Amino acid sequence: MSVIANEADIQRGVDYLVTICPHMKMIAETCGAPPLRWREHGFPGLVSTITAQQLSVSSATAIRNKLQARFDPLTPEALLAASEADLRACGLSGPKIRALRALAEAIVSGALPFEQLADMPVEDAKAAMVKVHGIGPWTAEVYMMFCLGVQDIFAPADLALQEGAKLAMGLEARPTAKQLDAIANRWSPWRAVAARMLWDYYGHLKRRQGVIST
Repeated sequence: MSVIANEADIQRGVDYLVTICPHMKMIAETCGAPPLRWREHGFPGLVSTITAQQLSVSSATAIRNKLQARFDPLTPEALLAASEADLRACGLSGPKIRALRALAEAIVSGALPFEQLADMPVEDAKAAMVKVHGIGPWTAEVYMMFCLGVQDIFAPADLALQEGAKLAMGLEARPTAKQLDAIANRWSPWRAVAARMLWDYYGHLKRRQGVIST
């Protein structure tokens, strides 16, 4: 799979996207190139991605910091050895604990070929991840985008991406995940850069009071 490793790769993606899509050109003119947003690789990175589901950035960060303080290093074996009380003390809910334990068990047992994900075709790696209880398409896509650096992947179910696309493209309604997935195909093979640009644009507008309605 092709990967994004640095800011130069991001700029290459932007340069391509602005030549094929007027909406991406508008975003680039408004916001410039988006940040790399590289996240920690490996098990801690996937744990952070799962932890962040349906939480504010501040809440997810607080949990991540507690996990890092409790587990040094954070490994599948260490997580499986921890008691539920230990994990709840880090701020994890029951469903998140079950998801993280299922992930750790899948890695330890070999059911999830975790260390080989970066070498697998994108769709195969995603399919392997979503077989694990608690890992849905969004989690797999975001992990692959920001922890593995996959260049051509998107997260169409992400609400901020849907809202960003609606605003950037002047759509009457926020596109569904299926609709946005179809739209994103036009941005291949740089869909992960397009996603960063849409997130950046949505954040830009959100900071402008009154622009985005609820």
